[in-house]
Amino acid sequence: MSSLTRVFIARISGLTVLDPLGDQVGRVRDVVVVFASTGALRAIGLVIEVPGKRRVFVPMTRVTSIDAGAVITTGLVNMRRFEQRTNETLVLAELLDREVNVRDEDEVFTGLVEDLEIEQNARRDWMATKVFVRRSIPVSAASKAMSRLTRRRSGTTVLVPVSDVTGLRRQPEAQSAERLLETYEDLRVADLAEVIHDLTPKRRGEVAAALDDDKLADIMQELPEDDQVEIMTGLDVERAADVLEAMEPDDAADLLADLPPAQAEQLLQRMAPDEAEPLRRLMEYDENTAGGLMTTDPVVLGPEATIAEALALVRREEVAPALASSIFVCRPPLETPTGRFIGVVHTQRLLREPPASAVGMIIDKTVEPVADDAPLGHVTRTLATYNLVSLPVVDDAGRLLGAVTVDDVLDHILPEDWREARHEGRRYTQASGSDAASAS
Repeated sequence: MSSLTRVFIARISGLTVLDPLGDQVGRVRDVVVVFASTGALRAIGLVIEVPGKRRVFVPMTRVTSIDAGAVITTGLVNMRRFEQRTNETLVLAELLDREVNVRDEDEVFTGLVEDLEIEQNARRDWMATKVFVRRSIPVSAASKAMSRLTRRRSGTTVLVPVSDVTGLRRQPEAQSAERLLETYEDLRVADLAEVIHDLTPKRRGEVAAALDDDKLADIMQELPEDDQVEIMTGLDVERAADVLEAMEPDDAADLLADLPPAQAEQLLQRMAPDEAEPLRRLMEYDENTAGGLMTTDPVVLGPEATIAEALALVRREEVAPALASSIFVCRPPLETPTGRFIGVVHTQRLLREPPASAVGMIIDKTVEPVADDAPLGHVTRTLATYNLVSLPVVDDAGRLLGAVTVDDVLDHILPEDWREARHEGRRYTQASGSDAASAS
């Protein structure tokens, strides 16, 4: 396929980046542009995602070919993590959905940027030449019932020269993030969290506003503490309470502990009582004990429940994999704190038994629960010694209070800044045809 000298940026997002030998280097995640004093807009490089989910910068001078299927580079890529400079703008992250004024023949109208076309000139520089704009629709009484996304898509579109557009460089007071999220819809939650972490605080807030409560809750759990607090503080109280309810109890309790006490109490009061009560209990524990590590929402059944019922519970999408690995069998009540804890049934064992059998018949009584005040070291050694991914936590009366999972433990034994550190990496240079990266 022939190389293109004119491309739309949103259309190359996600394209595979190859070296000259055809080996995959990564995937395109954004394009970096700079504004000249004359108003011209030049693309200076690509942000690509390489193995390890690190985002690195590839100058456009290293791009030898762009076609509909892939981007070809010289094969030499600096693997240092991309850090945006003050004069640089990310097209997908910052320009899409930006409100601009457009001069189209004799008419001037307001629209939203949908895409940007870049073209390679005679000097082999990639310059922005045209802007794909969707005309904004006034919010009338009739259109108020429509979602913002529906209104945006119902507007007419035009492709106009960059010179006929004003406002591209202007930082708006508020900007939609819907188009940005569409370009990253293929990412897993943890990877999308990395994208959001790299945005400016203003843009992070706009992305948070565009996400639904469940998706925002999932992403919050993957962000560093500072980002979590910043986003939570920027939400109105009602929505912040809804997001906390959608988070895992242990993660929500950790976040509340990082907020000023008055703000945390205000949010707890806005939450549903049955959602707030487990968080209050978790916040009473030292964070380095089993009680401080546990989630209060494990999978719990009575001994008379059938294998079929147990499998139906662990099959639910909202159950985390670590929690789905075990069923905790208890006497009623079956909400934590439960009645007396009886034992554990492993999901793998469920798959080997008749569906009508009772879970009480296949309990693994060799798994000893830990006390809620057990220190982190004891919990870690128990998980490692018995090759477990979750561990029941009980009180002095033998009631199940929750479960500690291996990912909760990892969060606490890794350095405090591990979420930030995972973005960083040593400098690597990947040479053409090389099987391994070498430090540069």
